Amino acid sequence: MSLSSSIYNTVMRKNWAFVGVIFAGAFGADIAFDVYAQRFWDWKNQGRQWKV
Repeated sequence: MSLSSSIYNTVMRKNWAFVGVIFAGAFGADIAFDVYAQRFWDWKNQGRQWKV
């Protein structure tokens, strides 16, 4: 069994599983983007913020 067929059988065959994977991926991407954007902002504005 190839990788693509095993992914299809476990994730994409049932609608509820596919939608769950989409929502979980979007939630994880949102958290990762927020964390990295905040780190970049703090790095670029170091010394100009009210943070300690």
